[in-house]
Amino acid sequence: MSVPRSAALSSTWLFVPGDRPERFAKAVASGADQVIIDLEDAVAPKAKARARRAALHWLAAGGESWVRVNAPGTPWYDEDISVLGSLAALRGIVVPKSERASDLVALAGRVAPGTELMALIESARGVLSAAAIVDCEPVARLAFGALDFALDIDADDADDALLLARSTLVIASRAAGKPAPVDSVTTNLAPPAAASDARRARALGFGGKLLIHPAQVAPAAEAFRPTDREVEWARGVLDAARETPNGAVGKDGHMLDRPVIERARRIIGRASGQNA
Repeated sequence: MSVPRSAALSSTWLFVPGDRPERFAKAVASGADQVIIDLEDAVAPKAKARARRAALHWLAAGGESWVRVNAPGTPWYDEDISVLGSLAALRGIVVPKSERASDLVALAGRVAPGTELMALIESARGVLSAAAIVDCEPVARLAFGALDFALDIDADDADDALLLARSTLVIASRAAGKPAPVDSVTTNLAPPAAASDARRARALGFGGKLLIHPAQVAPAAEAFRPTDREVEWARGVLDAARETPNGAVGKDGHMLDRPVIERARRIIGRASGQNA
């Protein structure tokens, strides 16, 4: 198995149902940056214990992955953490229905040191608490759960209805100095749908996307990579800036000041697989 990329650099996060262990290896082979064994939404209540055992077996046997545990306050949460939280192969924990920073701090005290936490924001309370949550030291990154959020606020899950919530997560992450958040799943399994949603997320400032099918991995990854045209533009800007290092410079009739030059650097960073 290849060494997974860090959470900060990962743009594709693929869920696999915890009660379908025959799919775990296939998920890893999909090319996703991170695989998340799901013990929550993808698993019926009667299958929760079986899914937890399957995740334990996978991690104890040397498989590496993240795990989405059941939400704090549910009947399964404490045992999820007790059984899985100390395993060295656990890459990190996705915490659904994250609403309070104190819950994340308490969780960090129950898992192995260095275990990263991704706080999944899925409610109005979670959005309002996003700045405090992402500012917690144990929280590596935020993610957005659009479907549950739309249900919570009794709104449509269209872009316009969710724009404020998405932008709040982006701004909170940036203000805390954390990586850009990870956007919600696309329920349409057709690859073009995932690609379109990923491009939209990238345009809003997201740095990754949750996925539910291996066919979504490649198009989503491509959407988060700069295009050849963007890379060519960025290299031209940086070349021009090097020629005139002391102040704004012009290129093709346009003024290139510090924000434009910094944007060019970030595009080159993303193209080379560096966190930008």
